[in-house]
Amino acid sequence: MQTENCLTLKWGTLKTWNLTSEKALGLLKRYFDLGSLSSAMEQRDTPEQKNLICQMIDECDGEMIYLEWDGKYVPKEEAKRYVMDTT
Repeated sequence: MQTENCLTLKWGTLKTWNLTSEKALGLLKRYFDLGSLSSAMEQRDTPEQKNLICQMIDECDGEMIYLEWDGKYVPKEEAKRYVMDTT
């Protein structure tokens, strides 16, 4: 059984994730190495962290990016705009 790479975003940052590919896990490790808070609401991503999230989005399968506030799955480009446009 193959597990899909997927992300949940809230407040413009990572809330939950299920990443299984080696590349996606490496990106996640780099993201956390830069520093993160335990709450998505308090997290203020740096431009580098936002870029890493966008790369993780590219690793997701299909439309497996969920925007929690909107309650919907979105295409990759919409998810990237959400990450990059949230301050």
